[in-house]
Amino acid sequence: MSSSEENFDLDVSGSESDGYAPAPKKKAPAKKPVSKAAPKAAAKPKATKKTKVLLDKNDNADSDEDEEPMDEDPASVVAPLAEPSAPTNAKKKTASEMYTKLSQLEHILKRPDSYIGSVETITQMMWTWDSENKRMVHREIKYVPGFFKIVDEILVNAADNKINDASMDTIKVNIDVENNTITVYNNGRGIPIEMHKKEKIYIPELIFGHLLSSSNYDDDEKKLTGGRNGYGAKLANIYSTEFTVDTADKNTSQKYSQTWTDNMSKIGKAKITKNGRGEEYTRVTFKPDLKRFGMDSIDEDTVSLLKKRVHDLAGTTKDVKVFLNDERLKIKNFKQYVELFINSAAQEAADTSGGAAQAKPTIIYEPIGTRWEVAFAVSDGSFQQVSFANSISTSKGGTHVNYMADQIAKALITSISKKNKAATIKPAQIKNHMWIFVNALIENPTFDSQTKETLTLPASKFGTRPTLSEDFMKKVAKSSIVDHVLNWAKFKADQQLKKTDGNRRTRLTGMTKLSDANNAGTRRAGDCTLILTEGDSARALAIAGLGVVGRDNFGVFPLRGKLLNVRDAKHDQIMKNEEIQNIKKIMGLQHNKEYTDVNSLRYGRLMLMTDQDHDGSHIKGLLINYLDHFYPSLLKLPKFLVEFITPVVRVWKGKTIINFYTIPEYEMWLEDTPDSHKWEHKYYKGLGTSKDEDARDYFRDMKRHMIPFSTQQDGDRELIELAFSKKKADDRKEWLRQFKPGTYLDHTQREIPLKDFINRELILFSMADNIRSIPSVADGLKPGQRKVIWSCFKRNLKREIKVAQLVGYVSETSAYHHGEASLMATIINLAQDYVGSNNMNLLLPNGQFGTRDQGGKDHAAARYIYTELAPVIRNVMHPADDAVLSYQQDDGRSVEPEWYMPVIPLVLVNGAEGIGTGWSTSVPSFNPEDIVANLRRLMNGEEQVPMLPWWRGFSGAIKKTGDNKYDVLGTITKIDDSTIEITELPIHKWTQTFKAELEVMCGEKGDGPVKDYKEYHNNMNVHFVITMTEKGMEQAEKQGFHEFFKLTTRVSTANMVCFDFDGKIKKYSAAEEIIEDFYPRRLAYYQKRKDFLANELQTQLDRLNNQARFVKMIIDKELIVNNRKKADIVAELRKKQFRPFPKVSKAKVHGEIEEVVEDDDGSDFEGNVTDYDYLLGMAIWSLTKEKIDKLLQQAKEKESELLTLLELSPIQIWQTDLDAFLDQWKTTCIDWEAKLCAAEGDGAAKKGKKKAVKLPFAAPKKTKAEEDDDFKPGKATAKARKASETKKPTAAVSSGSGSNVALKKGDDDDDVVPPPPPKKRAAPAKKVVTKIESDSDVEMVDAPPPKPAAKRKAPVKAESDSESETPPSAKDKGKAKAKTGSATKRKSPDVEIDDSDDELSMKPAPKRKKPSLSPPDDDDDEIMEVSAPAKNGKQAAMTDFFGKAGPAAAAAKKPAARKVSTSSQAAKSKAAPPVKKAAAKKVVASDNDFSDDEVVPAPPKPRAEAPKRATRGVVSKYVEITSGDEDDQGSNFEDFD
Repeated sequence: MSSSEENFDLDVSGSESDGYAPAPKKKAPAKKPVSKAAPKAAAKPKATKKTKVLLDKNDNADSDEDEEPMDEDPASVVAPLAEPSAPTNAKKKTASEMYTKLSQLEHILKRPDSYIGSVETITQMMWTWDSENKRMVHREIKYVPGFFKIVDEILVNAADNKINDASMDTIKVNIDVENNTITVYNNGRGIPIEMHKKEKIYIPELIFGHLLSSSNYDDDEKKLTGGRNGYGAKLANIYSTEFTVDTADKNTSQKYSQTWTDNMSKIGKAKITKNGRGEEYTRVTFKPDLKRFGMDSIDEDTVSLLKKRVHDLAGTTKDVKVFLNDERLKIKNFKQYVELFINSAAQEAADTSGGAAQAKPTIIYEPIGTRWEVAFAVSDGSFQQVSFANSISTSKGGTHVNYMADQIAKALITSISKKNKAATIKPAQIKNHMWIFVNALIENPTFDSQTKETLTLPASKFGTRPTLSEDFMKKVAKSSIVDHVLNWAKFKADQQLKKTDGNRRTRLTGMTKLSDANNAGTRRAGDCTLILTEGDSARALAIAGLGVVGRDNFGVFPLRGKLLNVRDAKHDQIMKNEEIQNIKKIMGLQHNKEYTDVNSLRYGRLMLMTDQDHDGSHIKGLLINYLDHFYPSLLKLPKFLVEFITPVVRVWKGKTIINFYTIPEYEMWLEDTPDSHKWEHKYYKGLGTSKDEDARDYFRDMKRHMIPFSTQQDGDRELIELAFSKKKADDRKEWLRQFKPGTYLDHTQREIPLKDFINRELILFSMADNIRSIPSVADGLKPGQRKVIWSCFKRNLKREIKVAQLVGYVSETSAYHHGEASLMATIINLAQDYVGSNNMNLLLPNGQFGTRDQGGKDHAAARYIYTELAPVIRNVMHPADDAVLSYQQDDGRSVEPEWYMPVIPLVLVNGAEGIGTGWSTSVPSFNPEDIVANLRRLMNGEEQVPMLPWWRGFSGAIKKTGDNKYDVLGTITKIDDSTIEITELPIHKWTQTFKAELEVMCGEKGDGPVKDYKEYHNNMNVHFVITMTEKGMEQAEKQGFHEFFKLTTRVSTANMVCFDFDGKIKKYSAAEEIIEDFYPRRLAYYQKRKDFLANELQTQLDRLNNQARFVKMIIDKELIVNNRKKADIVAELRKKQFRPFPKVSKAKVHGEIEEVVEDDDGSDFEGNVTDYDYLLGMAIWSLTKEKIDKLLQQAKEKESELLTLLELSPIQIWQTDLDAFLDQWKTTCIDWEAKLCAAEGDGAAKKGKKKAVKLPFAAPKKTKAEEDDDFKPGKATAKARKASETKKPTAAVSSGSGSNVALKKGDDDDDVVPPPPPKKRAAPAKKVVTKIESDSDVEMVDAPPPKPAAKRKAPVKAESDSESETPPSAKDKGKAKAKTGSATKRKSPDVEIDDSDDELSMKPAPKRKKPSLSPPDDDDDEIMEVSAPAKNGKQAAMTDFFGKAGPAAAAAKKPAARKVSTSSQAAKSKAAPPVKKAAAKKVVASDNDFSDDEVVPAPPKPRAEAPKRATRGVVSKYVEITSGDEDDQGSNFEDFD
């Protein structure tokens, strides 16, 4: 090779070679010598003329060193190695012949692919310019990529000059096909016409005639041009037969012209002339070497492609006029350029649709700074992009396109999920519907190859961070792309769903629970009915019924629970839902098929057989929703969909049977049937209640039980959507507002319109769902919670009970119709007291009920934990209100009230959360003391003070941030430069959750901002000490500790929704509005309570007066009762105007000691004959002078009590209750704090101190643990008695307001007092048992004859449940309590023993009079004994409990006890019952203390009653005062024997 050729042998190791890597590597060290040798070789430029390579100047090699390896193709190209299988006759090459070396120029010509792309003609879909129609066209063209590339290089150079010279404003391109000439002109700054100092040649010649020369080699300089590697224009020169450069340089006032020929191998002499006008321009004119491209001429396709590139320049180069063949292009900016494509697409769509006008796609355009322009349009289902990087057409896109497309896709995913949460969309699927246009100026861009079709520069190196504006994103979201994407997603989902289509097969396998009809899938399939049942038990019932109709045409398939709501379900959910897939297969349904008949189905009819309750209606609705969503045409087929109805209630009398199919129908029948109580009633809550014979009866009368749905009418689809679409939540609210109680679906009609089903049956489920989920504003409870509280009251729960057992009791007594698991959760939630749960837990958590560590989820199983009523509950739900509440009926018996009426609005104390149908609620908790203060302001006519949310034990901060908005902040402190201490988390952020967040902050490899953390907390508090890195601490301080550690939760009062007092859903705007709503209703109930108590006192007064007159008349012999018929005596009593007190329908009047025999007289007389049992049942020993005096004294006291009560206003009574509540609330808080102190390990002393504050009693006090237990007294020394007397106040029932009157319950009539032994008859009875019943009935207990003063005082024992106990008999003086538990000596066979806590036991009549201490009693019923008056035997008077009025003697003795027995102390009494006095009297046990069928709250009817059970002094309990006439028949004359 010649020396000149060697000069071209640039050392380009590492670049493309034909496969012999070692050679260049070995030559690498010689790189510098070679380049240094180049100038020497330049001395012989014309020495040899053998080669076709440019020899005049071989300085091309000099710039080689700076070139990137990718572009620096080696000069030493290795010839192909001989194949091993080369023909044997081939001439064997020498080693020198095998390995050859090419110059750089030769290599470019020999291996064009590495430089300009392929030189073969290819066929491809490309955007080109249609000169005839003057628009862009996307069509298939044939072109040579290499040819296109050499022209493109010159065009890009012209555009680059705009970056170098902002004043440039013109680019002219001429394409002369005939002469095979292309000219590119720009009027930017010309090329400097001067000699290169190093290379000793003119710079224009260096740029255009020498390889690897460029102005772009300084990578430290950030350039925005397209050129990079120093090939560009030289490649056009090398692949041209003639290449001419003309340039004008203003600085040197010269013009320069030079021509190269024969592929840059021959260089013409430069012509330099003067530039008198000072022009600046550069013009390149070249004739491509068509033969090297396999072309004869520049064909039409190539011309159209080149013209498209010229239009690209017009659109991407700002402020430049572009001329094509001397005609200026109309495109002035990028937006206009984009419109060329959009208009073309619209035109194309019009052409394919036969000329119909098409909506033009919207263009959303936005410039981002000066370097980026982005436009968006919706594509036709495949991702399209037109992009430019520094005027280079990146036809295959690249990182700049991806960067913008990802931003748009991310934003669109959010919009699409809002529009249809069911759609599962990925960014790639969204991109398929995008058409993106990007014009970018990027610093030092890199591409995948010299052809520059794909930008590869990472986004981080773009030089700018282009971010699309929110406004742009909103416009994109409003475009049709969202619908396109959703339609596509639906299409794909439909395709997948079709794969699960059923078909008309005769036999189905794999579904064992399917009882297939024998004719299903056969030619008789149209006659077959598929019965879908609610669960397996209903399937068993249906199969029992098939014994009547046969199995040929009826199939049965059970549904597991509720069907999926498919309307808003995600595609994956539907695909994975077995029930839906099974129904498709069983029915033979085919996706998206339009059904006009049932011939292609396996069953011709679908029957829904569900329970007749609300949930059954919901299941029917969900099935209708499924059919309407996927197979609406089926709902248009007559009698395709039918429902099978069964009775929900059946009543019968003799052989007459009436079935009711809805509860409202049954309730109407009850109202219209006066003797409904004489009928037998049975509730069929589920299909499982029916017997097999019932099923056969149903199926025999198919016409009655099978009702078809009408075919779908106009408006039905909208109604179904209203009921089931998440988008219709607001419309659903309005729909539910229109609901009228008593609405029901008439099942006597022949067809059920879908409209009626939705509006008259399904709406009942929606209402029931809301009732279950949204609390009442009255008591803040949901029905399940109310049932639990009512059941605890009914059971007279005084001792702890296992939660699992309480669940069973609540289910049994309160008609709870849902699962046990939810009831367990309800009980556990009511008892939880950790921070963030209840401010005032209504049950006590005896055991592990959950902690703030996991937000209560860490509670123990129900079988391990115990609970009982909290002491505060009867302060907030006063027992005196029980009788005036409105109780509900269920299964024919009375259950919990519609709502309780607490003394303060409980919904604000504990808050509430719930999601129903159409409505949800979120009520935060508030401080009870703030609530009481606001109630008192209303009482005083003042304005309320706004309250902040409050949680007991929470030590963080609560800040109001706006209307109805609050921030709840945890507590965080910086200890030093690297340590943070967190001592409180925001409400509802649980310790374990926060710990997981800290773990993340530590980093997987310990490289996070948190180095380490330590925990010092227990179950009740929070204490983290966190060590941070220096950088992490800086970041946290900069961001703010609360934000950095996410120690803020937001609470809103904007969604406080409750059922108001009229049972309607109401949204409250503020907590104060709830108080305002509550206040007048609560006040009205105080008036009701007062009226009721006054009526009871009046009744008792009449009874006492009547009893006294009756005894006096017998003594005076004005009335003779012996040896006469009872009916005659009753007639005479009526004549003498004695007031009758009719008995309730139960066995005996409370206190009677003889069996009532009037039952034998026949039913005609019964109602009248028993009216005077309160007189005729009095014991013989009552016929004494003392008894008359005592009755008159009692009457006087009762009258005094009545007057005292009447003097009180409702507000005074309420104020007293509030005082009592606050006292007990403070005690509860002290207890809770003591528990917290104990948990924190502050020592027993601290804890003990707090307890001492709470329970300031003497040595024999009861501890908290014993508060509900039986008495465990020590010796009854005088000292003990004194102590007990001082404690008595705590046990006494609160009052002073009149609210403490305990009213006797009606059903206590049947409490039986055992007959006293005759010998002990006259024994003086000193103690009066004061009884408090949870029903708050007033009960009168006669005080027996006075006893010695020494024994007059008796400690009061309070019962937390306010259930009653009868007084001890006189004979049991020292032992009454000891014998309460002896069941063997019970006298009355009528004593009912139920499973309530207060077991009833009759006390035997012992003969010992010696006083002794009572041992602990097993009974839950504990006795409250109140000392009787010393002389006159006066009973505990009502006035004692008011602290006023009444005889002086009574006033002297009892005020102290009464005073202390205000609410808080009454509650405390629960905690510490005093030691009992030795001499106890008789206890009369009630045989029906809250029996299961008993209606607790019903107001008592006037009648004779006996001494009752005493109660623990819970706050606001009523003390039952046994009156002579209530004891009447037994107690008044029994002398408590």
